[in-house]
Amino acid sequence: MATAGMETKVLYQNALAGPGDVAGWVAEGPLSLGRHAGALELAGALDDAEFGDQAHWTFWCPVEFPDGVRISWEFLPVEEPGLAMLFFAARGHRGLDLFSPALAPRTGYYPQYHTGDIDALHVSYFRHKYESERAFRTCNLRKSAGFELVAQGADPLPPAEDALDFYRLEVVKDGPRVAFSINGLPLFDWQDRSGKVLGGGYLGFRQMAPLRAAYRNLVVEKL
Repeated sequence: MATAGMETKVLYQNALAGPGDVAGWVAEGPLSLGRHAGALELAGALDDAEFGDQAHWTFWCPVEFPDGVRISWEFLPVEEPGLAMLFFAARGHRGLDLFSPALAPRTGYYPQYHTGDIDALHVSYFRHKYESERAFRTCNLRKSAGFELVAQGADPLPPAEDALDFYRLEVVKDGPRVAFSINGLPLFDWQDRSGKVLGGGYLGFRQMAPLRAAYRNLVVEKL
């Protein structure tokens, strides 16, 4: 397991300065791309009041990463309500590639991701979609398939109207360990003792409509 202070190697780096930087990414669901404050803006393309859970989406980076990585990116909420999350260590069941045609098609509908035929970890943050989430704000780590809530921490992100600048988010996935922080503030540090530890895989952003948010400076480093 990597320890603090060890040198890292950059595996992937993307400024996310606009739609051109994600030309090879894979969108599942009704995603709209734009620019905001020199960064990539992501939003839903459908009205969630009309389309409900079919209005949400997932956006995959097309690069498969090994285990033992640090994933960091900058996030700015632009207009809420909504929710944001990061999938990582994502692969198909039975070791299949995430984009294997042998897997069921995915359209952005959430159950396809948490109880479908893929395995993944995902951390949800900026959980401002529902009144109950806004009243007691947490960051949640879930392990799927199975939708198991395995770790939770307080969410320091403010409402969009109070966000003055981008926030730096960081996930460390190193064997059984998953740690999450925002602007250097540790929010949880979990060890998977299930005996079924997920390894490497793909990462992807997800939002619940009608959230509009900006992203920039995605970096994946090998620990």
